[in-house]
Amino acid sequence: MSRIFITGSTDGLGLAAASALMEDGHEVVLHARSNERALAVADLRPRALAIVVGDLSSGAETRSIAEQVNRIGRMDAVIHNAGIYSERSRGRTPEGHAKILAVNTLAPYLLTAFIDRPNRLVYLSSGMHRSGGGPIDDIDWKRRAWNTSRAYSESKLYIATMAAAVARHWPEVISNAVDPGWVPTKMGGPGAPDDLEMGYQTQTWLATSNDEAAKASGAYWYHRQQRQPAAEVTDAAYQDRLMDELADITGVRLFNSISSRSP
Repeated sequence: MSRIFITGSTDGLGLAAASALMEDGHEVVLHARSNERALAVADLRPRALAIVVGDLSSGAETRSIAEQVNRIGRMDAVIHNAGIYSERSRGRTPEGHAKILAVNTLAPYLLTAFIDRPNRLVYLSSGMHRSGGGPIDDIDWKRRAWNTSRAYSESKLYIATMAAAVARHWPEVISNAVDPGWVPTKMGGPGAPDDLEMGYQTQTWLATSNDEAAKASGAYWYHRQQRQPAAEVTDAAYQDRLMDELADITGVRLFNSISSRSP
């Protein structure tokens, strides 16, 4: 059995994944944005290994989440499930970042850096990542007019790219991105047409399965099938430019050996 940490596991896909993993006998560490949100999974707490609390829009609280996880012990897998879809304005996190970027991209980046390295990493992307291409000189939306759909698409391109970069730089770690589909969660809405079970089961399968297919790394998955992501995702130069940009924004460098920028 595996020990798995899942961000954003008080509702939606994260909660479904956590429940399924516990049913299968795995040790699951839940995550809630606040103590109030933790009450939403009070019925699961007796079966969970632990629950950690922290707001992923805050860099300081994200670091605290990593510290809480590390105190529990090394994870076999981490599922970066948490995300937000729509914000009326850019917003401003405690560190001054756009909220969608902070939650969907910067938080998984920081958790990847700070949590003791697991065997497997699963990052939730979206089919909308294909609309997120373009220059990465303003990923924090400091100069552009705000566009929430574009910001979401970009954040999901960045997370898929991060998954591929981790697979390339950390060959001992199985790292993958998942498109769960447009599923009927609070984010997706009740009329979403995709299969909710396949949305979360792809995550749990990649986090725990001994199937040879699930041991692939650097892939982009939809319903347990590999799909071709946007060209940027598998472009090593783009990966390194993005990782450099995220290092500059956060002050934390994930891969010490890279720099794609000209002197």
